[in-house]
Amino acid sequence: MEGELNEEKFSVVKRAKSFTYAGRGIWILIKTTHNAWIHLAVLAVAVVFGFYFNISHTDWILLALAAGLVLSAEAFNTAIEIDIDLTSPTFHPFARDTKDVAAGAVLLASIAAATIGILIFGPHILGLL
Repeated sequence: MEGELNEEKFSVVKRAKSFTYAGRGIWILIKTTHNAWIHLAVLAVAVVFGFYFNISHTDWILLALAAGLVLSAEAFNTAIEIDIDLTSPTFHPFARDTKDVAAGAVLLASIAAATIGILIFGPHILGLL
């Protein structure tokens, strides 16, 4: 009947496959998205700074959330770009707008993460001067 919940039984094998698919998606993101490389490089620097400056537990949480936000936004942006390239191979202004809005979401997440990074590391770096 329409609208009924899927009553499929729980399957460990299917859950394991879903992690495999998610891992494949992360690999595609890392392999094909140059901006993800930049985000990961900046994250690596932030982690090194975090250990060097011995940041607080709360700061590590904020750093992890900021990194997750940026990488998730980049993953969504990449997925949208893949889909738009498939469904609208010729130019269409709506396709362009969709890609631009998704890219804008990554920029917003990156600005938020940079702000968090400045708030966490700024005082430590200024203390060195």
